[in-house]
Amino acid sequence: MAVDYTVIVVYLAGMLAMGWWGMRRARSKSDFLVAGRRLGPVMYSGTMAAIVLGGASTIGGVGLGYQYGLSGAWMVFTIGLGLLALSVFFSARIARLKVYTVSEMLDLRYGGRAGVISGVVMWAYTLMLAVTSTIAYATIFDVLFDMNRTLAIVLGGSIVVAYSTLGGMWSITLTDMVQFVVKTIGVLLLLLPIAVVKAGGFGEMKAKLPIGYFDPLGIGGETIFTYVLIYTFGMLIGQDIWQRVFTAGSDRTARWGGTVAGTYCLVYAVAGAVIGTAAKVLYPDLGSPDDAFATIVKDELPVGVRGLVLAAALAAVMSTSSGALIACATVANNDIWSRLRGAAKGRGGEEGRGEDGHDEVRGNRVFILVMGIGVIVTAIALNNVVEALTVAYNLLVGGLLVPILGGLLWKRGTAQGALASVIVGGLAVVGLMAAYGILANEPVYYGLLLSLAAYVTVSLATPPTDAAVLAAWRDRLAGRGAPERASEPVAVHQ
Repeated sequence: MAVDYTVIVVYLAGMLAMGWWGMRRARSKSDFLVAGRRLGPVMYSGTMAAIVLGGASTIGGVGLGYQYGLSGAWMVFTIGLGLLALSVFFSARIARLKVYTVSEMLDLRYGGRAGVISGVVMWAYTLMLAVTSTIAYATIFDVLFDMNRTLAIVLGGSIVVAYSTLGGMWSITLTDMVQFVVKTIGVLLLLLPIAVVKAGGFGEMKAKLPIGYFDPLGIGGETIFTYVLIYTFGMLIGQDIWQRVFTAGSDRTARWGGTVAGTYCLVYAVAGAVIGTAAKVLYPDLGSPDDAFATIVKDELPVGVRGLVLAAALAAVMSTSSGALIACATVANNDIWSRLRGAAKGRGGEEGRGEDGHDEVRGNRVFILVMGIGVIVTAIALNNVVEALTVAYNLLVGGLLVPILGGLLWKRGTAQGALASVIVGGLAVVGLMAAYGILANEPVYYGLLLSLAAYVTVSLATPPTDAAVLAAWRDRLAGRGAPERASEPVAVHQ
C-alpha cells in the first residue's frame, strides 16, 4: 500500500497548498465568499459538478447500484436533473441578483421580512450537509489506514476546515477543480471499466444477476418520485448550490456551465450504478451495500490505481464538505448573526459599508473556523449518515422550496405568505418526521403541501407586495441594481 499512501498524502498536501495560494487572492468579501463573481465556464462547470457529487453520490451511488442494479442510478440522476433545471431556467436571474445568500434574495423579493427564520432553516440544512460529508471520512480513512473513526473525522475535517478558512471560495474553487479532475479519472476512466471487466462484462453480469437488476425502474416509482422531490427540488434552492451560481462571471457562464455540469452528473449516476452492479457479481454477500465501493477498490484495483481511486472518493467527500461548510458559515454570519445584532450591512449584495475588505474577510474567516469545529464535533457524535442527510433535505424542501420558487414565479406572493410558508412547512416536516419516522416519505410530501397551502392562502389574504419593492426586484433580476464595488476586478478567468 506504500504507493497508494503516497498518492493520498500528495493529494492532501496539494489541497492545503491550494488553500494557502487561495488566501492571497481573497482580498474582499466578494473574493472570499463568491470568488469575486468572475469564474469562467471551465472552472464554473468543474466546481459545480464537484460540489453536487459528494460522498453520497459516489459511495452511496455505488451502494444503490449494488442493492438495486441500474435503477440505483436514480438518486444521483435526480441531482443532475435538478442542476440542469436550475441552470436552464433560474441560474442567470439568480446570478444577476448579486447577493450572497438565499435569505438575501427573499429579503429583496418580499421586502426584508423573512431573513432570520429562513436563515435558520437554511443554516440547519447546510450544517447537516457538512456533517454527513465529514462522517464519510471515517469510511475512506478506515480503508486507507485502518484508522479510528474519530481520528479519521478529525483528520479529514481539519484539512477541509484549514483550506476553506484560509482562502474561502477561491481556495474551495481551486481545490474543487482538482477534485473534479481526480474524480473523473478515478471513477469514470479507471474504476468503471475495470469493474465491468473484472465482473466478466455485461453479458456475464446479466447471466449472474436477477433480471430486475437491469430494469431502469426497478427501484420503484414511489422512491423515484421521492428522489425528485428531495434532490431535484433541493438543487434548485440550496445555499451551497446558489453560492456557486453567484461565482459565475456572466449569465452565459451560469446557464451553459451549469448545463455541462448537470449533464456530467447524469453520466456519473449511470457509472456509479454500473460499478455497484459489477460489485454485486464479484461480492454477492457483502454486509452492507455501502461497503461495495471500498471493497471493489481494495480488492480489484492494481497498486497506484487503487490510491488514485480512493483519492477520487476523498475528493468527492471534500468538495461537498467544503461547499457546505462555507455555505453554513455564510448563512450564520450574514443571515443570523448580523441580523440579530442589528448590524446587517450591505443587504442585497453590496459590500458592507463602514468596514474595509480585510475586516469583512477576517469576520467570515472566523465564522468558517467556528462552524468547521462545530461540524467536526457533531460528526463525531452522530452515526447515521442517511438520517442526517434526510433531515437536512426534508427541512430544506419542506420549509423553503415554496417561498423561493413562489418569489421567482408568482408576483402575488407576499412577505407574510413567505413567512407562513417557512414556519408551517418547517414545523410540519419536523412533526411528521417524529410521527412517521425520519426515513418515511410522508414528511416531505405533506410538509410541502402544507407549505404551499400556507403560502397561497396567506398571500391572497394580505395586501400585495409594495410596488416599489417589486420594481427594485425586477431591476435586480435584469442586472440593473446594486453592482459590486467599482474597485473590484471584473475580468473573467477561465
